[in-house]
Amino acid sequence: MINLILFGSFFIMLFLNIPICASLGLSSILAMIYSGDKLSVVPTNIYNGMAKFLLLAIPFFVLSGNIMAKAGISTRLVQFIDDCIGHRRGGIAIVCVIVACFFGAISGSGPATVAALGIILIPAMINRGGFSAPFSSALMATASSIAIVIPPSIAFVVYASLVSDTSVGDMFMGGILPGIMMGLALVVIIMIEVRRKGLTVSRERATWGQRWKSFRSAFWGFLMPVIILGGIYGGFFTPTEAAAVSVVYGLIVGVFIYREVKLRDLYDLLVDSGKTTGGIMLIIGGATLFSYICTVHGISGAAQQLLLSISANKYVFLLIVNVIFLIAGCFVDANSAMYIFIPIMWPVAKQLGIDPVHFGVLSTVNLAIGQVTPPVGVNLFVAIGVSDKLKDIRDKTRVTIESMSRAVWPMIIACIITLLIVTYIPFFSTVFLGTASAA
Repeated sequence: MINLILFGSFFIMLFLNIPICASLGLSSILAMIYSGDKLSVVPTNIYNGMAKFLLLAIPFFVLSGNIMAKAGISTRLVQFIDDCIGHRRGGIAIVCVIVACFFGAISGSGPATVAALGIILIPAMINRGGFSAPFSSALMATASSIAIVIPPSIAFVVYASLVSDTSVGDMFMGGILPGIMMGLALVVIIMIEVRRKGLTVSRERATWGQRWKSFRSAFWGFLMPVIILGGIYGGFFTPTEAAAVSVVYGLIVGVFIYREVKLRDLYDLLVDSGKTTGGIMLIIGGATLFSYICTVHGISGAAQQLLLSISANKYVFLLIVNVIFLIAGCFVDANSAMYIFIPIMWPVAKQLGIDPVHFGVLSTVNLAIGQVTPPVGVNLFVAIGVSDKLKDIRDKTRVTIESMSRAVWPMIIACIITLLIVTYIPFFSTVFLGTASAA
């Protein structure tokens, strides 16, 4: 009965559009009331879930991403990549994928990447590239989902806080190749669309002088991920300290080099970052309480035994994990899914001898795909919001969730193929771990 109350009330609240953090917390409290548990443990568990040193990296990464977005780095990245490959067939769509990967390495957030780049690239793909409005919006949303796989990633920080067997630094290294592979899979979809529509070259080849000029302008944006990852693996600072360093670096670039960030902008940047961080922390608090109920009442243990009874073969287990995460990604965000499922799945994965970094990366790739799977693909709705602000798109083809859902399926299939490769060939998520350890 307690299972029915916990999960039933949770899904009912989700369908009623109650915020995910409230759905998690309220369903947990209802289960506690039914079972007669003391409600005094509610604030303690919520606080313990949020009061982890590793999670300090989240507000810093969110703030640094907002600062760099305000500094105009997105426009500079687009210009440089466009100068390099924009002259090719479908070049502007490929620019979208590449820039989303780079900007994702700055923001660490899929929705933030859509919001920052969509207003530039969606109209460019339509007007210059000849792509349809739904395809352009869907591509922007899907490419931006790579942001939680390419390091530094907030999802990796959350995973490392749940699994004591791994570190944030190892997770960052594990995400590099899978993130690139997801980008290449989207490029294949772009090439298929180019051939299907018979699209042609949309701009002249840029001169080397133009490329050098745009590179110099975008250089400071490219340098940020290098400083963060180089500092971590060079032993200069921890991942949490790296997040703080990224804020200082972003301020220096935005205020003194690009001169796009003014002192009067800092208040709004801090408020926006606080809202985003507060939302993430509320989700973590609610999910921690939800996980506590599952553990105390034996739900987690029963689920683990069920997984082992279905199959003690790790390859079948990984397939089940993928199916569960892909379905969960249709309804809940990445951070909530991590807190709900990782405490259940990781002990089983550990028994089967699965590497913690490999398991964390494949879980995150699953949840990245979830950001663009209907009905609750958050990136899709952000892309629709961006498209609605662009008059030239509204005049040509109004982008709806239905039209985007049709356009996004080939991209989802390409990403799922990438997911299966990452799942069954651990090399792609563990190849750099030896290098990181040596550093």
